[in-house]
Amino acid sequence: MTGRATVVTGVGLAVTGLRTAADLLSTDPVEPGAGPSPDLTGRHMRHKDRASRLALRAVEQALDDASLAAESTGREHTTLATVVSSNFGNLDSVCEFTDRIAEHSTAALSPLGLPHVSSNAIAGWIAIRHGLRGPNLTLCSGRTSGLDALVWAATLIGAGRADAAVVVGVEPDTGPVRSLHGPGRRVLDGAAAVILESEAHAANRQAIVRALIDGGCHSDSVDQVVAAIRTAARPPRLWLTPADVLPEFGSPIRVLDLTRRLGECSGALGVLQCVAAVAQLDGGDRNPVYATCSDPHGDEAVTLQLRAPHAAASVSAGSRVGNHELDLEER
Repeated sequence: MTGRATVVTGVGLAVTGLRTAADLLSTDPVEPGAGPSPDLTGRHMRHKDRASRLALRAVEQALDDASLAAESTGREHTTLATVVSSNFGNLDSVCEFTDRIAEHSTAALSPLGLPHVSSNAIAGWIAIRHGLRGPNLTLCSGRTSGLDALVWAATLIGAGRADAAVVVGVEPDTGPVRSLHGPGRRVLDGAAAVILESEAHAANRQAIVRALIDGGCHSDSVDQVVAAIRTAARPPRLWLTPADVLPEFGSPIRVLDLTRRLGECSGALGVLQCVAAVAQLDGGDRNPVYATCSDPHGDEAVTLQLRAPHAAASVSAGSRVGNHELDLEER
């Protein structure tokens, strides 16, 4: 993926019905409207769409978790990038503006509200709120978008464009999103955030490393990932992947599909998977954890591997992002 090792030093979660990252590993049903809701109040939350408010809450937790909040010692010497993954994030703002144009013409629009319809609005609010002056971008690449965002963040760090990156996956449960998915289709209402850093930067500030990202691969199908896992010298105990494109695996590996509990996660899925993988490693798992996102037809799959920082051996993907080969053998 890059020439510099990338590590996870913080995670944050703002998902209706969940309290902690470890809750992602549970199979208990999350009933719509039940359980705790993220606190989206405060002056900095005003005049923002729901996706931006969810993302801001998750980022706040992740920065605190990584000891990279604005008041943290040494933060002023850190260049932080912002990478957001969301396919439907500010759809409600876009629909509101288009409805207003249809009813009253463009003369009814307020110039102050136009920035809200930009697909990069969420990333912009995050950077403004926390003073993040590094590269700032948003990915809207479908179901693989969350893992794509993590790969892009690692690439920015590896290229020396940033010391660390705030990676956010967010999808809101709003009227326009529900209408787009159709009646009876459950959708995620929440955000997940991950702090990535170069290994050297984390060591210099004596940060607690929660996980190492060992590789990112694009493959033509989930079948290629299945074949690689079957022959891996050190197979995972946990594989995070949507089950609707997964063939029968027939092994003791636990396959966890977050969409079964949370609904359609779209662009947030990959970042949620990363947070769940960190929770698994926090629990003492020494084996790598795999996260895979794929399109609904299974024509493309993106896979990341995460491992505990103190694991005895490194597990690395043999191909770089963009190749169509997968080699997950232990080195």
